[in-house]
Amino acid sequence: MVGVPENSGNSWGTLDVPRVVVTGLGTINPLALNVKDYWEGLVAGKSAIGPITHFDCSNFRVKVDAEVRNFDAAKYMDLKVVDRTSRTIHFAIAAAKEALQSSGLDMSRETPERVGVIISTMTEQGYVVWGWEQYKRTGPRRGADPLFITKSTASAGSMQVGMMLGAKGPNNAVNSLCASGADAIGTATNFIRLGYADVMIAGGSDASLEPVGVAGIDILGALSHESDPSKACRPFDLNRNGFVYAEGAGLLVLESYEHAKKRGAPIWAEVAGVGWSFDAHDATAPAPEAEAYAMRTAMQNAGVKIEEVDYINAHGTSTKLNDASETKAIKIVFGEHAYKIPISSTKSMIGHGITAAGAVETIAAILVMNKGIIHPTINYETPDPACDLDYVPNVSRSAQVNVVLKNSFGLGGENCCLVLRRVNE
Repeated sequence: MVGVPENSGNSWGTLDVPRVVVTGLGTINPLALNVKDYWEGLVAGKSAIGPITHFDCSNFRVKVDAEVRNFDAAKYMDLKVVDRTSRTIHFAIAAAKEALQSSGLDMSRETPERVGVIISTMTEQGYVVWGWEQYKRTGPRRGADPLFITKSTASAGSMQVGMMLGAKGPNNAVNSLCASGADAIGTATNFIRLGYADVMIAGGSDASLEPVGVAGIDILGALSHESDPSKACRPFDLNRNGFVYAEGAGLLVLESYEHAKKRGAPIWAEVAGVGWSFDAHDATAPAPEAEAYAMRTAMQNAGVKIEEVDYINAHGTSTKLNDASETKAIKIVFGEHAYKIPISSTKSMIGHGITAAGAVETIAAILVMNKGIIHPTINYETPDPACDLDYVPNVSRSAQVNVVLKNSFGLGGENCCLVLRRVNE
């Protein structure tokens, strides 16, 4: 198969390609405003889900979400940037700054054209609605925001972070809905593998937790109607009844292994493999065979056998269809060995951050590998016959983890899976 190696993960057939490693991590999410506190919350099984405060939900069936609280954008950027950009961009800049600081990357020592940015985002619907209403009230000469396009474009996050850094390498955005965060990491990995960059800042940022989006997803039937936050998100549990909408950002610094070693950077993990698929099936219902293809392709790309996977960080949304489909997909790929692999859902604690989810959860998966502790799937009480694997229920578990499979499955059938591997110096 073209693009899928048969050996070690740093070679495609006869074409030698650089190994890609993670040297920096940064996050803003409902559980914490930095990586350290995020990990402490995850390993403790702490939930960040609570009552909706972003808007008046009295007419909504949905009563809970996972909001980023106590976030002050002015602590991370100039007030001029705060005023001219959206909450999504604020999250992206803050997470990028933490990732860059943790990686020790010094742009004054880098060739700007060899440093790129890929950040997946989703337009904040409230801003678009406001722009349209403003236009209708005052007309085209007085009502249009001159920054409307640059604020609302999907590439706004990548542009702002690139300008902040002075990074002149590849700069764009990807959007595969719920798979976007992982997709950005996989795409950035290939930019480095193909020689277009030495360093990529990649991940996702999302602040689309707004009335229009929540109402639409609710009508679709995908959101939990639980009023008790402690019961709202329960991936793989028999009584799960929908996901919890969330917001946040996760950004990673990726580098070629040679570049990272040369500058003495800390190495968290290797992005050893990436796999994509599209089910071409249904706009809302998942297809386990397509999910399995992405998982298998990522493992082949990494040169990893099924018995080498120590942990799966699940997509695990807490919807009836998704969790059963993901479980079936894992069984398709791993067979009976599926029952021996610990699996957990980060969303059980932080909800579903849509285009940011895959990146924020990839950070969790990398921390699991480095800390030797698998965070739990909380709120797991009643087993489901359709979901009968080891979901690390409710309590963290110590384990030696060298290889992680990270699943991200997008609404609409766009799937991206990552294989992360420990780098032993």
